[in-house]
Amino acid sequence: MLSIRNVGKHFGGLHVLHDVSFEVPAGCIYGLIGPNGAGKTTVFNLVTGLLAPSSGSIDFRGESLLGLAPHRITQRGVARTFQNIRIFKEMDLLENVMVGRHEHLKYGGAGLFFNTRAYRAAERRARERALELLTWVGLAHKADMLADNLSYGDQRKLEFARALATEPKLLLLDEPVAGMNPAEKTVLMEEIRNIRERGYGVFMIEHDMRFVMGVCDRIAVLNFGRIIAEGTPDEVRNNPEVIEAYLGKEDAA
Repeated sequence: MLSIRNVGKHFGGLHVLHDVSFEVPAGCIYGLIGPNGAGKTTVFNLVTGLLAPSSGSIDFRGESLLGLAPHRITQRGVARTFQNIRIFKEMDLLENVMVGRHEHLKYGGAGLFFNTRAYRAAERRARERALELLTWVGLAHKADMLADNLSYGDQRKLEFARALATEPKLLLLDEPVAGMNPAEKTVLMEEIRNIRERGYGVFMIEHDMRFVMGVCDRIAVLNFGRIIAEGTPDEVRNNPEVIEAYLGKEDAA
């Protein structure tokens, strides 16, 4: 589904990524892990068009994403959440998710101004889809609640629903369990599995190793801007280079 080939990124003389290559298969929960400063968020920013790579290629479903603006990449079927929650706290949950439907509302300015039949029908469909997505993440009973009144874990789930409202093929999750307690992490792990079961691909970066190993089908490990391992959770957890990257290596006496 997503193919990253020989991607490099530098900012002046600072080289952040070096010849990074991996593929995210369709229908997969794929994790990108690595120590702080390894370049994980830079990879996400390249995929979503917030940054342009210095070299290499990024293809999604066989088509290049290079040179596309972020909203065009979203239209192609790539949605993203951020490490820092970015919901509209002054709006209720239903309105938050309906924002994600923006690209699918085709009634135009005239329809909005004159309250046309097409406008009313499009708004009704958007509300129905938004409520369906809130049901998926277990928040339908709070649809009329202000987003600012949600718990931290529920705010994360609201972000998932809003991202899914763009009708993506691939959902990118930037540290989805950051700041969560163990119970919230368990619930979110099940929500991510449910998203995959509904036919979406999931690509995440995350620091919580227990969570990543428990939910991902495949994992790539980034260290100092280079991929040092890729495979199943068991293959990655037993890789000597990965162990060294996280725990260090004892100096010879």
